[in-house]
Amino acid sequence: MDTAIDGILRSVPIGALDLETGGYLPEVVLGYETWGTLNADASNAVLIEHALTGSTHVARGASEEAGWWDSLVGPGATIDTNHYFVVAVNMLGGCYGSTGPSSPAPDGKPWGSRFPFVTIRDSVHAEARLADLLGIRRWHAVLGGSMGGARALEWAATYPERTARCAVISCGPASTAEQIAFTQSQLAAIRLDPAFAGGDYYGGPAPEAGLGIARRIAHITYRSEAELEFRFGRNAQDGEQPFGGRTHAARGRYAVESYLDHQAGKLARRFDANSYIVLAEALMSHDVARGRGSVAEALAGTETEFFLAAVDSDRLYFPEQSRQLARALPDPPEVHIIQTPIGHDGFLTDIHQLDAELVRSFFPLSAPVK
Repeated sequence: MDTAIDGILRSVPIGALDLETGGYLPEVVLGYETWGTLNADASNAVLIEHALTGSTHVARGASEEAGWWDSLVGPGATIDTNHYFVVAVNMLGGCYGSTGPSSPAPDGKPWGSRFPFVTIRDSVHAEARLADLLGIRRWHAVLGGSMGGARALEWAATYPERTARCAVISCGPASTAEQIAFTQSQLAAIRLDPAFAGGDYYGGPAPEAGLGIARRIAHITYRSEAELEFRFGRNAQDGEQPFGGRTHAARGRYAVESYLDHQAGKLARRFDANSYIVLAEALMSHDVARGRGSVAEALAGTETEFFLAAVDSDRLYFPEQSRQLARALPDPPEVHIIQTPIGHDGFLTDIHQLDAELVRSFFPLSAPVK
């Protein structure tokens, strides 16, 4: 394929795809971005997997938009693009360049409610086709956090011969009952929005209220109680009075309410509600052992080198879930701990804490960590 400009979204058709639960997509397009240059034997390729509402824009590159892991990827960074060729793919079903519910179906209308159920494993199969088109037979490393970690782990289980190294950050071997419960509440909020129209809202108002509520619920799990208390406490939002209104409608907001409103509005303006459902249900279904026996059996015999990390204050993916994954691996690795009061989102905000270990273990050609 032709040389790409760093950090610019591209798309490529990969053909028809049969899906794990019986669905079928007659033509799939994947959106992706790249950074750096693939070397002659394609041995320097790194795949970075985004989280649930993330995008392909891992690093700024030649664009004017900051990337969500700018501190990790770029010239002279932990994953030094002077030496490594980095690829980020929008997950199948997403809304950042890949075929999803808002994409046209064969009849020319958006898929909407007709879009089939997609799993993490389905997306990995699609990504393997993109790798083929890019001339990449084996990844130097695959890494990701949260849902990106689930995708990275699935790469190691499904294509161990194509995954030399795998970094799973803030994610366990399967979604837990509590994680499923949190997610179900979010999806109910979207589906109960009158504008959702059963998933066929394209051409009319989008279910922004329901998506905003879903984001509020999710964001509480992404942050820790300690961080919310430290930042907001019981403070009132500037210019508002949350106590003392004659009616409920007349009262103002606490600062933490304003914060959640802000997060809800940001996501509702940039993300498709149907894609949120598709990706969230894919993450709910995440279980690397499905159809493979136990987790240990699913990963037995793999020669993939693993790097595991967790956030100490994470209340969505507890560090113990990473330790469970470590114990199931043929050669149990250390679980590195990101120490931050932020909570789950620490895998984004404090990823720099892993710089030295990532360079030592996975990216020896990178510039020395300062």
